[in-house]
Amino acid sequence: MTDTSPAATEVALQRLLMAYVFTGLIFLLLPGTFLGVWNLVSISDRHSLAGLSPSWLQAHGHAQIFGWIGTFIIGIGYYSLAKMGRLLPFAVSSGWASWALWTAGVTLRWVANITEWNWRVLLPVSAALQLIGCLIFFATVSGHQPRPAPGVDRAAAPPPAKIETWMKLVIASTIGFLLALLMNQFETIHLAMTSAHPEIPHWLDQRYLFLAAWGFPVLAVWGFNARWLPVFLGLRKPSSGGLMVALCASGSGIVVALFGGFRLATGLLLAACIVAAIALKVFQHSEKPAKTRGVSASFPYFVRGAYIWLLVASALGVYAAKSDTNGGIWGASRHALTVGFLATMVFAIGQRVLPAFSGMRLLYSRKLMFASLALLNFGCLLRVASEIPAYEANFHVAWTTLPISAFTELIAVTLFAINLGVTLVLPPPYPAVLAQSH
Repeated sequence: MTDTSPAATEVALQRLLMAYVFTGLIFLLLPGTFLGVWNLVSISDRHSLAGLSPSWLQAHGHAQIFGWIGTFIIGIGYYSLAKMGRLLPFAVSSGWASWALWTAGVTLRWVANITEWNWRVLLPVSAALQLIGCLIFFATVSGHQPRPAPGVDRAAAPPPAKIETWMKLVIASTIGFLLALLMNQFETIHLAMTSAHPEIPHWLDQRYLFLAAWGFPVLAVWGFNARWLPVFLGLRKPSSGGLMVALCASGSGIVVALFGGFRLATGLLLAACIVAAIALKVFQHSEKPAKTRGVSASFPYFVRGAYIWLLVASALGVYAAKSDTNGGIWGASRHALTVGFLATMVFAIGQRVLPAFSGMRLLYSRKLMFASLALLNFGCLLRVASEIPAYEANFHVAWTTLPISAFTELIAVTLFAINLGVTLVLPPPYPAVLAQSH
């Protein structure tokens, strides 16, 4: 018989989360960062994007957004919702089914884009596997029910409270996630039927990236930040009204971008980012001391720095929509978003919460945490500062700086993966039953 004790359930959830984390780290290191470094070195040698297969660039982007960040978010979603509410009987088995389908889908996408072996079959199949894995996740978390207070009979419990603002943002990001995967499915089928290579056309890829980046991980980060930053950084309670305004502005910007109105879309997204930063109060003085026990004391500064990168990314997007000619401004904007904002946030928050979620572990090294965050931000600064003069003005020094930025970020990613990997491999300090009570 299956052991359904609290300790056994906690162990099962921890194993599930750790599987997602390790899988995400593999996608981050190999098809994500390593392929990105390879691409950038090739571009720098040529001083041009010409000659580099767009399918390789798209494979790198897909591995970063879906293979790494998407895998982390699904795993954290399964674990955190199970801890917050009544665990459905099939939640753990559904989590493993999602993991198997999702991992296979992302892997096949990478293989199809890089090798082009049987890509007309592999590309649509990979998209279908990812979509089904996400649908299982969506169906499971949709059946989540809040856990009643101890000693309160569920039948006699009061009606459910209104959905909190942070959860609305997470729900919106999940919808954006599904829409991006649906668009990915239609794209891959269309490519298989009409294209000579597994390359999404530039005009369509430009629209797709707005949905994949702004409509999914950014909203998820805002939602989880609204939930966790008042605790971790001692910030004041976020403004619910402000966050809903930011959600509406970003949603409107994404819709406009899908119709090709990039100037208006980037303006709306810039406004959304400004409002979100104000609503989350990330640049205001903290009411309480930040909780940095067990992590780098610089943790709050990097979290705030991530929002500076978000504002830079959105401002560069406005600039790109008006003035980009060779892809340099768009590239700098996307790098500031994906590495400066999203990766910095994952490096900071991830090393804060994932060890605790995985059996109340302690982070292996605070020094490695600081080093990974510092190198990541330094590499991102080099990349964003050099990409525009390199691509747009063919400035020689900028071309030579780009590979340095890439290898700096590769070292940062490696340190992050080592620190988190060792943390999860080492035995937890508490038995499962104690971790479950925490």
